[in-house]
Amino acid sequence: MTQLFSTVPGFRFSAVPAQIRKDGRIDVALAVCDRPATVAAVFTRNLVRAAPVLVAAERVRAGSARAILANSGCANACTGRAGERATLESTAAVARALGVAPEMVLPASTGVIGAVLPSQRIASSARALVDALSPEGHPDFAQAICTTDRWTKVAWAALGEGAQAPRVLAMGKGAGMIHPDVGLLEEGGSAPHATMLVFLFTDARVERDALESALVHATERTFNECSVDGDTSTNDTVFAMASGASGVLVPAAALARACESVCDALARSMVADGEGSEHCVELFVRGLGSDQDARAVARTVATSMLVKTALCGRDANWGRILGAAGRAGVSFDPSKARISIGGVPIVEQGLGVGGDAEQAAAEHMKSPTYTIELELGSGPGTARYLMSDLGHGYVDVNASYRS
Repeated sequence: MTQLFSTVPGFRFSAVPAQIRKDGRIDVALAVCDRPATVAAVFTRNLVRAAPVLVAAERVRAGSARAILANSGCANACTGRAGERATLESTAAVARALGVAPEMVLPASTGVIGAVLPSQRIASSARALVDALSPEGHPDFAQAICTTDRWTKVAWAALGEGAQAPRVLAMGKGAGMIHPDVGLLEEGGSAPHATMLVFLFTDARVERDALESALVHATERTFNECSVDGDTSTNDTVFAMASGASGVLVPAAALARACESVCDALARSMVADGEGSEHCVELFVRGLGSDQDARAVARTVATSMLVKTALCGRDANWGRILGAAGRAGVSFDPSKARISIGGVPIVEQGLGVGGDAEQAAAEHMKSPTYTIELELGSGPGTARYLMSDLGHGYVDVNASYRS
């Protein structure tokens, strides 16, 4: 399904340096649909939410938008009324330059928490952003949203056969503060640095409910099943926009598959790009009473500092894996546990197989990607999680992140 394209009909992209970042790189990005686009979104469930999340969550309820305005270098989180005003002022400036209503511009921010977004710098760059818009401008957009990312994150999928088939473009960023817990923020519900930002664009003709359903399905099975450091951001946002420019009404199942495909590609790239990380590990947990139980175990193992440092050291230290599973709050019989790394069994019936097996498994742990399988019984519950190792580089990045 995955292919490379150069454009998504109906969309244009741009990015410029607005001097939000200290290094002078491009740091403000704009995506514009030539017509009102169908839109859906999921946001962080962290109770501490940035101003752009709160503003975007309110605007996206209308189900239609014309543009996304994203910046790096400042999360605009924990900034109170001043942060909200800055978000409104920056989106209003871009809306004026585009000639659309401010409510049609959706904001997203990433960077240091606690600093108010310098909205005047974005306002001063609004005309340049609009003038630079191009159907081929998505590489600049992808670069402008990066913070500690070592590479840009872009994925494509086709929604059918042939050159004229609708397509999906996904762009994202994330390398630290990655433990997404994103979902719909319902009105009346709970209060609806680095971060995860993801943007999906398609030229398919899609009903709002179908787009939202596909997005929720995709994020639940990808971003909500990955972790770099166990910290859920204040700014995590995933937008999906459909221009309808192809005129093709795509079946809901096909849309869901395509969204999951591109989101999975981005999730893997984020985990592989984890700050200081050298390994992306796919963890499978099986044999528990329910999928919910299996996910709880997977999440606990994936965020264990002892497990993650063992992965960094290429040490098949299975005791750390089993020990983490045992504190996940899920009942299982440790004497039935089976663990394998890279397909090599190192634990059978709760006991270590021996040093030769561990050495063979350790050879697989030298690879940038490999699997860990944890079987804890004969129940139907299964889960998958993407996890990174934790190395010295993570401390180096985060100990001086604000300096």
